[in-house]
Amino acid sequence: MFNQKSKSETFQETPTPGGASIIASGTTLKGDISSSGDIRIDGVLQGNINCTAKVVIGSNGVVNGDIAGQQADIMGKVTGTIKVKELLQLKGGSQVNGNLHAGKLQIEPTANFNGQCHMSGADNTPVQTASSNGQADKRTEKAVLAGA
Repeated sequence: MFNQKSKSETFQETPTPGGASIIASGTTLKGDISSSGDIRIDGVLQGNINCTAKVVIGSNGVVNGDIAGQQADIMGKVTGTIKVKELLQLKGGSQVNGNLHAGKLQIEPTANFNGQCHMSGADNTPVQTASSNGQADKRTEKAVLAGA
């Protein structure tokens, strides 16, 4: 009589665009994740992450799959390719087995990285790569990523 709102209207929440998603420690998720907000993995993910914001893999986090995002901080274990448009940070104690593609890269001394690293600035800016004879070769980012 005094309140004309139904219970379903009272408990509806509007999703927050760009809100953070967390996979907590002790949780195992199988499948791919796509998000427009930040993602933090403290559990285990068997799948890929496609994010338009920041990806954080906590010290107990494990990802077996590829990661794509704007920025990333890796403190746990990743097996797969990591592609980051801006800054990729491999923190102390992290373990990465796979290739890296990043605008900027920061690796702490106790981080473990096994794979190839491809650095790029703005689109099509020249990057340094080593050719099969060991001499430096300048190519564009697209050519390097395409394997040319």
